[in-house]
Amino acid sequence: MGVVVYYTSVSGSTEIRKHQNSILQHLDSKNIQYKLVDISTSSDLREEMREKAGNPKALPPQIFNGDLYCGDYSKFFDAVELENVEDFLKLK
Repeated sequence: MGVVVYYTSVSGSTEIRKHQNSILQHLDSKNIQYKLVDISTSSDLREEMREKAGNPKALPPQIFNGDLYCGDYSKFFDAVELENVEDFLKLK
């Protein structure tokens, strides 16, 4: 299935929007294909994201490789800093 990013197209939080944009820009810059899932279109999708992440209060963005949970923005940012995004995304 590949990389899946759960995000929201409707958010009053500038922090969430910045985090989402940062992830997508990085994936685009590395030519990593991904699928976006907009949790604002359905509460079922929000609950699915939270269940898969194992956190009933998880906020977007959350990143998966198929059904394997990779992490949230802070874990993604750490992977970027350590230059191991492919490992983080479970692409290797």
